[in-house]
Amino acid sequence: MSMAVETVGLSKAFSGKVAVDRIDLRVQRACMYGFLGPNGAGKSTTIKMLTGLLAPDQGEVRVLGYDLSLQPLEVKRRIGVVPEDLCLFENLTAREYLTFIGRMHGLAPEVLRARSEELLALMELEATGKTLTLEFSHGMKKKLSLAASLIHAPELLFLDEPFEGIDPIASRTLRTVLERFVERGGTVFITSHILEIVERLCTHVGIIHKGRLVRQSSKSDLMANDSLEHAFVEAVGEAGKDESALSWLGDSV
Repeated sequence: MSMAVETVGLSKAFSGKVAVDRIDLRVQRACMYGFLGPNGAGKSTTIKMLTGLLAPDQGEVRVLGYDLSLQPLEVKRRIGVVPEDLCLFENLTAREYLTFIGRMHGLAPEVLRARSEELLALMELEATGKTLTLEFSHGMKKKLSLAASLIHAPELLFLDEPFEGIDPIASRTLRTVLERFVERGGTVFITSHILEIVERLCTHVGIIHKGRLVRQSSKSDLMANDSLEHAFVEAVGEAGKDESALSWLGDSV
């Protein structure tokens, strides 16, 4: 069986500055893959290239067995995306937004109605009625964006910081949905700065630093001798930082 995501020498630069530097990703099907890295490491740029939103400068991308450069529509039919900047149509209600996205995917009206109601109930958005999306909280917008990414029954989800800025209740809902998705054979590619979330949910981990993929393995191998946090810090070369910095803090207490 082909990989869910496979890249060879994937690279991207902006104004001469390298953002992603010849990375080779291998993401197995039916797993939750955590893609980690410090701020500015190249995570969002990588996701944009994997989803066809940004053309790479060089390298190859295969998603679900399809060459993204040659068969972009076949890929986009089979993936769902929740970007860090949600980009919702905020003058629509939640139900109207799901209807719009479902029609874009060519869903039959009866299928679209059934899936919309099921997703709204699952995300606890069914009572929003005629409330426009612009009035939603950040957590509600995240849940609506995830619902929209699922409505066409994708095989692969790309999630860029889905747990950022949401409350514990919304976080629990998102975790439950993602766990069910993987249990049913789906694949999730997720970036997050919340290592506890990655440690709890993901089965495989890749770590990018300064544009380069510095570690990629199963989570169990990565954590063989220590916590995910320690493995991450070691991988990005921050373990030896001087802990005496800012020693003057607390001197006046």
